[in-house]
Amino acid sequence: MDITRFVELSFGRWRSQRSAHHLAFSYFEQVISTIDIEPLELDDPQVINLCESYKIAPQLASVPFKMSWEGESDWDDNEVVKGSTILVPIPDLQEPTKGKLLREQGYAETIPAIGHYQFSNDGTFVLMTDYERATAEEKIWFVTPNLRCRVSLIKTSDGNGATTASFASEIRSLTTNS
Repeated sequence: MDITRFVELSFGRWRSQRSAHHLAFSYFEQVISTIDIEPLELDDPQVINLCESYKIAPQLASVPFKMSWEGESDWDDNEVVKGSTILVPIPDLQEPTKGKLLREQGYAETIPAIGHYQFSNDGTFVLMTDYERATAEEKIWFVTPNLRCRVSLIKTSDGNGATTASFASEIRSLTTNS
């Protein structure tokens, strides 16, 4: 597995069911959401701006994409979980199974972030992202082309404690009106 194949396999609309344990609050949350993953062109101004904001040459980018999500959480029945972000993979030219992932908006904190990814021998995408107050570890793998799983662990910035652990199953929508 490499980043191009992984991202291309991810394009489309996904229905996600995520369960999360918020250890700091002793709370279990369930989120049902729709996730759209769409390709962007390398010359898209958003891609160029994100690369330049990290002082990375845009021509080093590979398969940039936009991810949008909307869902409902049982934590707050009135809150709609909604957002979008631009993501730009920068593969390591020496080791194609590794690289950086530029994010317009992070996962653990809603700030721009750079994650470091690698693929394990079984094709699992592993992403580590350091934020100001936390570190996120995410793993995503395909069970079939239309079913993928994702686990996430949010750790304290010193790495000594965990604040959130979650698991999501994501099923690709095969119809255009879901």
